[in-house]
Amino acid sequence: MNKLYKILLLTIIIFSSTLFANENTYKIYTDIKDISAKKAALVLGTSKYVTKGKQNYYYIYRIKAAVQLWKAKKVDAIVVSGDKSKYYDEVTTMYKDLIKAGVPSRYITRDFGGYRTFDSIVRAKEIFDLDDYIIVSQKFHLDRALYLAKEKGQKAIGFTAKEVKGTPSYQKMEERETLAMIKAYLDINFLDTKPKELGKKIKVNYRD
Repeated sequence: MNKLYKILLLTIIIFSSTLFANENTYKIYTDIKDISAKKAALVLGTSKYVTKGKQNYYYIYRIKAAVQLWKAKKVDAIVVSGDKSKYYDEVTTMYKDLIKAGVPSRYITRDFGGYRTFDSIVRAKEIFDLDDYIIVSQKFHLDRALYLAKEKGQKAIGFTAKEVKGTPSYQKMEERETLAMIKAYLDINFLDTKPKELGKKIKVNYRD
């Protein structure tokens, strides 16, 4: 009976997490012409390279999507959120690549506390005062990010970075995302999860 209970519980969690993700689909935009202008964009981090010397296309397309929003004047500031470890600093890398692509440095704010998507979303509001904003990532990732934002009372919408479908890495990402969505559901509904760190407010500079 205990084993059956666990199976039923897992089934409910999977079903519920998928349902919540699908509810957010209408908030995800693929065409720059269709998306409403917001004060800021939150770019969710990933490493620039998957192996030594080989670029991560998920990273490249997130940067391009953020630049597209900026140049189309859909946002007046960009927050880049991710992890900083002994071996890499994805936040500063995003920051530098956005500058190279034409976004002025004073309008890019770095969030070094985005260890997980959960942390990035919570810190967007708690640290950077973002509420009604645009999240930039691939579609499979935006479902989870928007679910988290919604559950935290934020009015975020999503802008898709290009995906690279049909590759082994894409399949792995989809499988990983299914598990990550379940974890997000548990974080919100059962575990009362908190970000790894919060701290003082950080001011975001907006284009006039």
